[in-house]
Amino acid sequence: MHVVMIGGSDAGISAALRARELDPGAEVSVVVADAYPNFSICGIPYYVSGEVTHWRNLAHRTTADLEATGMRLRLDTTARRIDVTGRKLLVTAADGAEELLSYDKLVVGTGAIPVRPPITGLNQLGPAEGVHLLHSMGDTFALMRTLEEAAPASAVIVGAGYIGLEMADALTTRGLRVIQMEQLPEVLPTVDPPLGAHVHAQLTGHGVEVLTGTTVRRVSRAAPGAAGRLQVEATAADASPVTREADVVLVVVGVRPDTEIAAEAGANLGARAAIAVDSGMRTNLPDVFAAGDCVVTHHRLLGETYLPLGTTAHKQGRVAGENALGGHREFAGCLGTQVVKIFDQAAARTGLRDHEATAAGFDPVTVQSEADDHKAYYPGSHRIAMRVTGDRATGRLLGLQLFGHKNAEIAKRIDIAATAIFHDMTVDGLSDLDLSYTPPLGSPWDAVQMAAQTWLREASQPQPARPLTGAGGFHR
Repeated sequence: MHVVMIGGSDAGISAALRARELDPGAEVSVVVADAYPNFSICGIPYYVSGEVTHWRNLAHRTTADLEATGMRLRLDTTARRIDVTGRKLLVTAADGAEELLSYDKLVVGTGAIPVRPPITGLNQLGPAEGVHLLHSMGDTFALMRTLEEAAPASAVIVGAGYIGLEMADALTTRGLRVIQMEQLPEVLPTVDPPLGAHVHAQLTGHGVEVLTGTTVRRVSRAAPGAAGRLQVEATAADASPVTREADVVLVVVGVRPDTEIAAEAGANLGARAAIAVDSGMRTNLPDVFAAGDCVVTHHRLLGETYLPLGTTAHKQGRVAGENALGGHREFAGCLGTQVVKIFDQAAARTGLRDHEATAAGFDPVTVQSEADDHKAYYPGSHRIAMRVTGDRATGRLLGLQLFGHKNAEIAKRIDIAATAIFHDMTVDGLSDLDLSYTPPLGSPWDAVQMAAQTWLREASQPQPARPLTGAGGFHR
């Protein structure tokens, strides 16, 4: 049995590890387009900031660790074409030499590639001029060369999603003056505007100039004597022109699935033109599986969508690796659970927001509230802003959004809600959970349980959303 994986990131490596775990006698080959298998792309901002001191520390496992499992790594090797009938994969090595790899089963884990928005000048200017897209280790090294050799004083970041926010934090930490431009009305558009406003305030409080409702039109070289090497021209929401100068421009506006090799082989595509797979990560092609950021996502509440996340890719890869060896495992689906740190605060979400829940056929009610992360009489407590979404008719918990201090266990609290939604619990059921308590770390009713109780009080009598400024009856 020879199993070949295309892609050396989360999905491909997870598939390879699972295959070797289940059958140490199986031949497993991983075709990696660069020399950096199993590196944490999510950790790049923290290497840029200097918090991760060496790029090699971003490796989940070293090359030696991976090879010790028995898998064969084909580094700096590009997959070119899948011969489905002949069960062969055409690859090109770094020296240009072509080779046909025979396979019994194939796992496509080609991931995603950065979206290149229609900005004039983006195709003419690149890292040498200080214009960067950021997704791979190669992109990271190019940005680091700019930061170390050109000693830039300022940066414009186009995009205020997760990576954009993390890079605003990273570049500010490095001492750069940062200008963040976001086309949508508020930063971090994966949460509701009231929480996005908290993130916005956190950015401006750390010196970041935030321009929302701003569409970047052009990037060009600045005139001699300007305040930066580059000029960024944009249009504000009221159609007025916006111009800023900076030494670095970083474009991070999202990704799209990299499906070219699979589509050319005849693979069906689904949501957002990602590879269509069933719950066992099987494509429509015989003996071909796919997993990770190149495939559709089976969401437990929305059905088929596209939601590229590292956690999802790891799970899908494990399923694909097991089933490639004849297993019958299914990907259980995701809820879009995410968390991001912005300076000393964190924002998180899981499940659905109002508009998503409505589209899925629910009758959603969202209630916002605040509570302390632990008993306020113990020093160091922090307020957590919370938005609970539930179904009006059934009381089913549909979503939770949080914003609070990075030490307020935001990630673990969103995981409580993710677990509850995964198991179809009601909002009321959240209060019944047996959660831990000690005054330095929590309260007899955890913050998310207090939020659930507020939802129960207010959901039957919808009221205009109130500002996130008071606990409104919470016991301290």
